[in-house]
Amino acid sequence: MLVRVLRSPKKADTYLYMPLTAVVSDLPEPLQPLFSPEILVTKLNITPERNLASISGVKLLEHLETEGYYLQIPPPVESLLKRID
Repeated sequence: MLVRVLRSPKKADTYLYMPLTAVVSDLPEPLQPLFSPEILVTKLNITPERNLASISGVKLLEHLETEGYYLQIPPPVESLLKRID
């Protein structure tokens, strides 16, 4: 499946994977402002065998087929103070 990856201009390290022909206005209302204006990062051909840094190709394809998009957000920041004991 051909997908395009958009970067959010409003949230750091937040990316949206969506089918190549999909449009941002088809996203759920709360997501639309996060990706407007559109900033294209890349276009990819996703196959089940292709693994990305944060998700497998199989899981990404499942998200794209069921929800129509995949939202990649950064992991929560871990407090370094918790490590000091």
